[in-house]
Amino acid sequence: MMLPSLHEGGYTRGGRILTVTIQLDYEAGEPEDDVLSQFPDNELLTITRVERQQRSDHRYILHFGMISLSIHEDIMIKYRMISGNAFTKEDLRQIVLADERQRAYVEGLRYLERKPRTGMEMARRLRQKEIGEAIVGEVLERLRRERLIDDTQYAKQWAEQRITGHRKGRLWVRHELRGKGVDKSVIEGALEGISPEQERQSALELGRKKWSAIRGEASDKRRKTGAYLMRRGFSGEIVRSVLQSLRQDGDMDGAEDGFCEFD
Repeated sequence: MMLPSLHEGGYTRGGRILTVTIQLDYEAGEPEDDVLSQFPDNELLTITRVERQQRSDHRYILHFGMISLSIHEDIMIKYRMISGNAFTKEDLRQIVLADERQRAYVEGLRYLERKPRTGMEMARRLRQKEIGEAIVGEVLERLRRERLIDDTQYAKQWAEQRITGHRKGRLWVRHELRGKGVDKSVIEGALEGISPEQERQSALELGRKKWSAIRGEASDKRRKTGAYLMRRGFSGEIVRSVLQSLRQDGDMDGAEDGFCEFD
């Protein structure tokens, strides 16, 4: 696919080859206009040589005489950036933007390799890579369309894993998801998928383990176990229920005096 404004020809001025050298360095976070500021207007720049960029499987160095640009191979193919084809400064401006979008998208995919991410986490990551806000928004929208970013699904999986697997309470999970930028309504929907009995069972298993690890009087065990469960994000209602079950099971030596209330 060629740009409408592509031309054939050499990059000369007054019969001599220009010796301006520019290497695009995205890690430096240079704005697009600064990157292209030394390119002349209304001139043709012909690709004289193409070479693979070292330590990169998908980027190439395109030489325009003494000028060189680093471009992703997908962008090269899209704009037919091969030796002999010529481009104006406006052509390159479009290509630089397309390459920045591609770089941001690839960075997003790389960030998703280890585990799922929320939209806010992805946006934060792309900003750390000095990607502009407009492109961040475009990449997020693309990742959502491709179902690679899905806060609703993320919240559901996170809530189930943390409550049933890591034995954390709803309060803890709600706080974690808020910190990840998940919308409040999405969080509540995810927590509705976890039954009170599932959460109580996790608290009970955790309470029994904690109780057996505490030395001292039953009242101390009761107080420390209850406080521990509260710190793990379980509600006062669940904590009271768990302590009552432990007492009835005889795990609290039948001690009932001074039974703690947790709000």
